[in-house]
Amino acid sequence: MKNLYIVLAIALLASCQPKSTTQDQLLRVPYQSTVMKVERDFFVYLPAGYEESEKDFPVLLFLHGNGERGDGKAELDYVKAHGPLYEVWAQKKELPFILIVPQLPMYGMDSLADYIRNRTPDQIPQRLETGVPPRPGKFPTPEIMSGDPQDTSFNVGVEGLPVGWPMVEDDLLWMIDHVLTNYKADASRLYLSGLSYGGFGSWYMASKHPDLFAAVAPAVGWGHPGLMEPIAKNQIPVWAFAGGRDPVVRAKYFYAGINKLEELGLKELRFTVHEDMGHDAWTRIYAGDDLYNWFLEFEKE
Repeated sequence: MKNLYIVLAIALLASCQPKSTTQDQLLRVPYQSTVMKVERDFFVYLPAGYEESEKDFPVLLFLHGNGERGDGKAELDYVKAHGPLYEVWAQKKELPFILIVPQLPMYGMDSLADYIRNRTPDQIPQRLETGVPPRPGKFPTPEIMSGDPQDTSFNVGVEGLPVGWPMVEDDLLWMIDHVLTNYKADASRLYLSGLSYGGFGSWYMASKHPDLFAAVAPAVGWGHPGLMEPIAKNQIPVWAFAGGRDPVVRAKYFYAGINKLEELGLKELRFTVHEDMGHDAWTRIYAGDDLYNWFLEFEKE
């Protein structure tokens, strides 16, 4: 009986101890942009338990879309609007990744796109003390589901849409090196994803630096066939996503690059078209668990 009391006392004492797991953190990290020649910031997200962990964490570089561009300082919070950072910060989704989330400079896009020119800070998702904010509504999708056939009449080259992520390639490489050097980061589990403009950027970065990434997942941004040889040669797992009702980046332009990867012998290749969704198919992609679990299946040798 005495031993039973001791066991119960130890159990009660353990239940009263504070949890050792630290909270997640969102850090603003300054850097000197080699492109813009000024100091800018990017976000580094550290998951819960990072501080006391003795293990290194997988890393996910996320490239945002056209609407979240900015000066890397006062406007940096706009990158919280979509993707993995929105999920972990606003929706409090538990993910085991360190996130690297940079901001693409404006390059005059605020004079061309109303959705950038007319945006306001109240559109930036907020992290609530209790609970999570309601998710935004779906984009209107007047386009019918059609199942577009392949189309190779590209109007852009291998770098994708104009003034995109290839413009800041050197800055992205510096950020990756900085995080892998200064944080508990596992270089063998460095992943890459992006949406829209960031989807195009993901294809580009994976092709130009195939030695870096353990897997890549471009969303609603197709890859030019001219980018595919280094990806296939290095057997980088690919999971690409399109929206079947997307009037901006149509699914039919994905097939040439996807077919090229298959022709070149890429072993791990997935292509998912969300036929019922428009350009904002990324909302379903990043809100679910499938993509993150898929990333964690892969590790560079």
